[in-house]
Amino acid sequence: MHGHDLLTIGQLADRAGLATSALRYYEAEGLIGPAQRNSGGHRRYTRDTLRRIAFIRSAQRVGLTLDEIRQALATLPDRRTPTPEDWSALSVAWRARLDERIELLAALRDDLDSCIGCGCLSLDRCRLYNPDDAASTRGAGPRFWLGDSSADLGVTR
Repeated sequence: MHGHDLLTIGQLADRAGLATSALRYYEAEGLIGPAQRNSGGHRRYTRDTLRRIAFIRSAQRVGLTLDEIRQALATLPDRRTPTPEDWSALSVAWRARLDERIELLAALRDDLDSCIGCGCLSLDRCRLYNPDDAASTRGAGPRFWLGDSSADLGVTR
């Protein structure tokens, strides 16, 4: 590969819209391949690293953690940049997660005016009402917003 086909870390950061520290972190975490080093020890990245970063950022936008992204990228042959076919195969596994997030966001949107930040302090109709933290037995987070039923938990509202 010719030197003009490689990007400096600054060029890659500019093109990807990320800080150079984020690129160094992605590299250290194995999300992007190790940079080549020039004679002065400066990082040089192949242009296809941009596609890999686009993949990472898209996956983050749908709510995947860096561990999940790393696992997905590790399924690719020779840890190469995903092709459109690879992206399609990987995204099928994420469809259920997206559907779940869409449902959660729709419920939040529909009840937003009567809940978060309203200050009403209504224990009769509040979806977050949780006396004695009974919902904690189901795990972390806002359990009723995540779909747990208050009746299943012995909580009355």
